[in-house]
Amino acid sequence: MPELFGHTRAHVGPRHALLTPANHVNSSVPGITGATAVVLINEAMGAKFAQTLVTFQEGGRAGQPAGGTQTFGYIMGGSGTVAVGKEKAKCGAGGYFYAPAGHAWSITAPKAGTQITLFQKKYVPLAGTASPKPIISDAAKVKGTPFLGDPAANLQVLLPDDPSFDMAVNVFAYQPGGHLPFVEIHVMEHGLVMLGGAGVYRLEDSWYPVQAGDAIWMGPYCPQWFVAMGKVPASYLYYKDVNRPAI
Repeated sequence: MPELFGHTRAHVGPRHALLTPANHVNSSVPGITGATAVVLINEAMGAKFAQTLVTFQEGGRAGQPAGGTQTFGYIMGGSGTVAVGKEKAKCGAGGYFYAPAGHAWSITAPKAGTQITLFQKKYVPLAGTASPKPIISDAAKVKGTPFLGDPAANLQVLLPDDPSFDMAVNVFAYQPGGHLPFVEIHVMEHGLVMLGGAGVYRLEDSWYPVQAGDAIWMGPYCPQWFVAMGKVPASYLYYKDVNRPAI
């Protein structure tokens, strides 16, 4: 039992972090009842967004009134009723929603053990562009494409590639041995959660073994690279900021 000796795979640094389920500590978050909430990433870490894992008890609820924050939610497992503004639908694993700034959202009637990952940030308007519309959908309905033509790396784009959105959320799935084609270094920051499988993530000059349930923060210009390891595919859900001026 390595935890008896103070060992952990986790790391928190100035430009990247890895948190594992073994490190989770629950927080009291307004608007979330009958559930546990673990704030994995937020401004205290140096990020410009928040990533929260919510695990529901039966009869739990989560939601926020209309305000300046936009929210993307992805159901990791289980099911519940999702409402965004006037839109409402029952969603299971792989279901997701986007609540633009100015729209209330809620998750009600979840099955016990239902888990959802939330990405939240203040919306940055773009002059001459209308605000995004609410979305309730399912990842199973989103066609994936080979990343840069590589059939071993499949990318699903969950939010429209439209200038009105200042965030993007995607699912990346890799066959065993599949990997990013090069070490990426870019201005966008990421929040990420491993959905399944295992692999190795390079963050700056460190290499981390990762598996389902692990969460990663990558700050702007953090060198990053991933390879799927093992005998089953690996996949992760990730956030990035997009479509806004460089200065």
